[in-house]
Amino acid sequence: MVRRLLAVGCLVVVAAGAILHLAGAPAAGDLVLALGSVLVLVPLTWSVARSLAHRDVGVDAIALLAIAGALALGQWGAAAVVALMLAGGNALEEAAAGRARRELRALVERAPRVAHRIGPGGSVEELPVDRVMIGDSLVVRAGEIVPVDGVLTGAEALVDESSMTGESLPVLRERGDSVRSGASNAGDVFELRAVRPAAESAYAAVLRLVQEAESSKPRFVRLADRYAIFFLPLTIAVAVLAWALSGDPVRAVAVLVVATPCPLILAAPIAFVAGISRAARAGVIVKGGGVIEALGKARTVLLDKTGTLTLGAPEVDRVVAADGLPAQEMVRLAASLEQLSAHPLAEALVHHAVRNGLALSFPEQVTEDPGRGIAGVVDGHRVAAGGSHWLTAHGHQLDGWTSPEGDEPGRATISVAVDGRPAGAIVMGDQVRQEAPDLVTGLRAAGIDQIVLVTGDRAAVGAEVGRSLGLDRVYPDLSPGEKAEVVRALQQQPGNPVVVMVGDGINDAPALAVADVGIAMGVVGATVASETADAVIVQDRVDRVVAAVRIGRRSLSIARQSVLAGMGISLVAMGFAAAGLIAPIAGALLQEAIDVAVILNALRALGD
Repeated sequence: MVRRLLAVGCLVVVAAGAILHLAGAPAAGDLVLALGSVLVLVPLTWSVARSLAHRDVGVDAIALLAIAGALALGQWGAAAVVALMLAGGNALEEAAAGRARRELRALVERAPRVAHRIGPGGSVEELPVDRVMIGDSLVVRAGEIVPVDGVLTGAEALVDESSMTGESLPVLRERGDSVRSGASNAGDVFELRAVRPAAESAYAAVLRLVQEAESSKPRFVRLADRYAIFFLPLTIAVAVLAWALSGDPVRAVAVLVVATPCPLILAAPIAFVAGISRAARAGVIVKGGGVIEALGKARTVLLDKTGTLTLGAPEVDRVVAADGLPAQEMVRLAASLEQLSAHPLAEALVHHAVRNGLALSFPEQVTEDPGRGIAGVVDGHRVAAGGSHWLTAHGHQLDGWTSPEGDEPGRATISVAVDGRPAGAIVMGDQVRQEAPDLVTGLRAAGIDQIVLVTGDRAAVGAEVGRSLGLDRVYPDLSPGEKAEVVRALQQQPGNPVVVMVGDGINDAPALAVADVGIAMGVVGATVASETADAVIVQDRVDRVVAAVRIGRRSLSIARQSVLAGMGISLVAMGFAAAGLIAPIAGALLQEAIDVAVILNALRALGD
């Protein structure tokens, strides 16, 4: 905001100075122009001094010399025009590079703030989560997030660990099993004995990983500053030589003015701002011009599985009917029964039946063993759905019927019995997104050399997805911290200037933060992924990653074209200025003409 106000102030000063000159008050006009130049010179001097203290020579150093030299020699108009150009460029870059993320706010908001502890006499009291002590007995209600790491003391619990591990299907935990904080209760209420305080829980560990990744992420070097490393000493050398040979310091100022890198200051930010606008039209919100520039250099892309390459929710994969009952009727009866279950697989089955136009009936006499099976009466038939062992244990004869349970990785099977006899099975799984093959093909066509899958899911599941999509490498069974370590390892490989990570869940947040560019699936993913990432896909289509990379490539190419063309013209103008053929004010106006040319070229990044 300060830079924008400074740019507006400079524009007003230059306009006022010009008006005063035209009105016949040149002394007042010069005073206004000088004050406006000083207004920019003071913060600019401080900024350059700080950069030099860190041995970082930026593009602003040339502008500092030009403004200071022009003021020293009474070239007020030239000083003011250069100050206006610099202030405008900085304001534009601030608008392009200002990160919209609020880092960890959503992660902190999602973290449980209260727990429910079982007190004396069996009473349940609510207390702040940071007051939970090791050994406390807690109650986790349906839909709640597990507040601390603990051990299950009840008979069983159905927990959704997708936000922490990437496992898309709910997991049934039994007495004595560990349950991690950050998972959510996908079934009935269960009891837990705390084994760690909240500050040492798995969820808190993810929070710390994101904080460390954010703080350790290296500063992105601006395209302008990289060119300035070579352009600055050349400019100073030409200015000193012009002064030494002619004995006229005004020539040195003229050289500095025409060399003031307007194309560096303006062209690159405008091209990247245009890229941001183009990406938004493609459904990708990019949080800064530096992200567009980095995408243009990307060579490696890491992809999460659950919610990114896959839909992140169970879907009916196939239906296997036993002899006697048509497959559609078996599905209709099972879905009718599952209407009264809160299990995620039941919900997915009901949605599948409704989408396929099956007329569901209301079940009667329903009993459920949460996480294991459900039974009841549908249209006069005794219907049961669940695991095959559960069906057998509850009197349903499955002799001669072999359920497809466990024959495929990443799949869950609902066995169905009708009137005590096997009716078939419904295989559920997390389906690969329809556009995922186009994502891989598009990334390779866009110049991505290495496409890698990183997932917290089992090795067999990851291998199946990687093989089906033709990915280069698969890293399975990863914790959030291990995903971040894979990103760091790939960043160290030769030829990997930029590593992109694409994910959607809390377990992806550390990797998104440490990657050169983190891209989050903002529609279906956890909010923390969107807040931590550098770019967010607002459409539920992972192939938008290809659009982001292509836009980055085009924007970077146009920015380089504009910068090199502008610098080339400036070099020619420096020669004329050194020969005394261009005065400082004329040089400043010439630079403005160069600005217009490079801006028009940079705006091409708005197009396809």
